[in-house]
Amino acid sequence: MTFLVLALAYAWYSFYVPTSSIAWADNYTSAQHQAADTGKPMILYFSGEWCVPCRIMKRQVWADEEVKTSVSSQFIPVEIDVDNPDNAAVLARYNVGGSPVTIITDPQGNALRWRVGGIGKSEFLELLRAPSVSSAMDP
Repeated sequence: MTFLVLALAYAWYSFYVPTSSIAWADNYTSAQHQAADTGKPMILYFSGEWCVPCRIMKRQVWADEEVKTSVSSQFIPVEIDVDNPDNAAVLARYNVGGSPVTIITDPQGNALRWRVGGIGKSEFLELLRAPSVSSAMDP
C-alpha cells in the first residue's frame, strides 16, 4: 500500500504543471513580428509534453513570481513544441534537437544566449541578465 501511495505521489508530481500567467506565444512567426515591432527580445522555450525536465521547469521556474514579472515585462515569450511538425523550420534554424532548450534572442531573432537542459530559477535569471553571448551551445 505504501508503494502505491508513493507511486501515485511521484506520478502526480511528475505530471502536474501549474498554470502560468506568462502570455506564451505559440507561433514563432507572429512572435518574431511582435518582437521586431516592439524592440523586445524573445525567449524561445523548446519543450515537449513528454519532457519531465520541462515540466519541472514549468513548476519551479516559469511559475515563480520574479520570473513571471521579468519575462512578461522585458521579453516576448514563445513556447515551441518540439514534437509539432509545423515547428521544424524553427528547430532547424536554432539547431535544436531535443528539449528543454531556452534561447534568448534579439528582436530580429538572432540567438544571443542559450541553455540546453533543465535549469533552476537562479540560473534562468542569470541567463536573462547575462550581457554576452553564451557558450553553452552553438545553435
